[in-house]
Amino acid sequence: MSAAPADALSLKLTGPEATALKGLGDDNLVLRAARRLAAQFGIAPRAALTLGKQLPVASGIGGGSSDAAAALRALAALWRRRPADAAALALELGADVPACLAGSPAWVGGIGEELVPLARLPPVGVVLANPRRELPTASVFRARQGAFSAPAPRGEVGDAEALFALLAECRNDLTAAALSLLPQIGSMLDRLARLPDARLARMSGSGATCFALFADRAAAERAAAVLARAAPEWWVRAGALLSAPVPVRPVVGRR
Repeated sequence: MSAAPADALSLKLTGPEATALKGLGDDNLVLRAARRLAAQFGIAPRAALTLGKQLPVASGIGGGSSDAAAALRALAALWRRRPADAAALALELGADVPACLAGSPAWVGGIGEELVPLARLPPVGVVLANPRRELPTASVFRARQGAFSAPAPRGEVGDAEALFALLAECRNDLTAAALSLLPQIGSMLDRLARLPDARLARMSGSGATCFALFADRAAAERAAAVLARAAPEWWVRAGALLSAPVPVRPVVGRR
């Protein structure tokens, strides 16, 4: 995300997933974040924004939320305000935006507004897979039935084995609802669980993206290569968990 001075508010979309957002127009979450932030500061929303879209839309991995958080950071820098001044808007834009704006490991509670920082997470490997099918969050919540599970016990999970053990006792309460709308999620979870050295597989958020965890990034990258060959029609990426806060430096351009 970059922001530069301009006479009006505009958004340029680039990157491999940009096409899916071009039909949103002014309803893009980045533009909504910009307008709300400008209103909070009592200024005109003037900025030329550029978003390099890398994550599939409506995929349950916080792509739109991270875009909105990046916009808040970049615009706060452009308009010479503190990033903390943008934090009050985060929850209004989406339940995942506060965590994305914080940009560090944390326990999340409430509807996303309760953030309890974690000293660190183990840098375990992760493989993400999406079947290239959008699954709107609102549709999944409408299909959900029953009560939510009790929150997981909180504590430091800096050790990989401790993290795997904790997550093995947890579940995603939206999985059944997502499966009823997109049964393909079941086969994705099965394939991820059977990847070499996979320790755990779950659906992410409201779907349709699913993930598997591994001892380290190298194991995840090997497994991702296997999955990409077996399911070339899927979006597949490998990485590692954010183990500690990473400094975020918004790109502010000049006109």
